[in-house]
Amino acid sequence: MGKALGFRGWYYFRQGWSVYFAFIMAAINTLTVTYFLAVENYPILNEIFPSFIHYILIVAAIGIPLLISIGYLHYKRTAAFSAEADVIAEAHPYNYKLPPKGWNQQVNYPLYLMLTKFMLKLSNNETLDQKEIEEVRQLQEKINVLLDGDFIHNPRNSSNKTI
Repeated sequence: MGKALGFRGWYYFRQGWSVYFAFIMAAINTLTVTYFLAVENYPILNEIFPSFIHYILIVAAIGIPLLISIGYLHYKRTAAFSAEADVIAEAHPYNYKLPPKGWNQQVNYPLYLMLTKFMLKLSNNETLDQKEIEEVRQLQEKINVLLDGDFIHNPRNSSNKTI
């Protein structure tokens, strides 16, 4: 964690800046610039928006539902979001291999492998040996830990119980 502290801080900074701060500042800037450079200088617009507060209220009343509709269209009615999701899925390395040290690698897929092995044994009328029975018990223990909401691997900064 110590080595990654700077990178984590940089990531959190970028998230705070781009998602929250830049968004709010851009909205304030756009409203201020458009009102004081455009609305104030045109008498017709000045009649519609007699003050900056009126301008903000009217633009918010129209703009917020409009932007929600555009966001909805982006996600639900156009191919834009699905294209973005395709690019992210193609670039994501763990769509084609198991993530390291997670419940998929330590519980799910070992269980799948064990089940298929046992199905083959059963179809050949073979029985489980002691080692295989112990493997099943260990997997059951890990599954119980997951069902209790705990970790099967000790992630960074975690004091939760692990196996």
